[in-house]
Amino acid sequence: MTVPNPAPDRTHTGSHMLVQHRTVLSLGSNLGDRLENLQDAVDTLFDAPGLTFVALSPVYETAPFAAPGESIPEQGDFLNIVLVADTRLTPETLLERLLNIENSMERIRELRWGPRTLDIDIVVFGDVSSSDPGLTLPHPRAHERAFVLVPWADVEPDTLLPGHGRVGDLAAAIGTSGVIRRDDLTLQPPA
Repeated sequence: MTVPNPAPDRTHTGSHMLVQHRTVLSLGSNLGDRLENLQDAVDTLFDAPGLTFVALSPVYETAPFAAPGESIPEQGDFLNIVLVADTRLTPETLLERLLNIENSMERIRELRWGPRTLDIDIVVFGDVSSSDPGLTLPHPRAHERAFVLVPWADVEPDTLLPGHGRVGDLAAAIGTSGVIRRDDLTLQPPA
């Protein structure tokens, strides 16, 4: 399913203007019931107002990942998905929501590249760019990560990852080594 990357929708409410952005989130889990963790995260994301569901990728199983030159602690494989939504939240408000969801699912941040019950990253937030270390947009390493690009290409192959090109082309170039589509595992879109 191809989902267009629309221009921001500007809605006036009184003297305030709300801008709608297309956001792409990458979710992963490798502790506990990984599929249930992802489903709980998807459900919780849409329990509060501010996000409108657009698309959900198939589930993929992937090996743990670390930046080049860094070691990966011993841990199990991840289940990963990409979720696409429209939002009028600010990037900072969305990030706060994501961190709260991770914390509610007992995400522990003791080991860099360590195992986690849930990891949610903002990959892109419309055409917003930020070099703030707390929220770099677009995600600075998304173009290097098959576990982001391959699921994202399933739902938005023609979308541009700013500064890098079409998602479908990036996914094809990086390949699917270590990224296994799990058609036996499915998630329910938010109600």
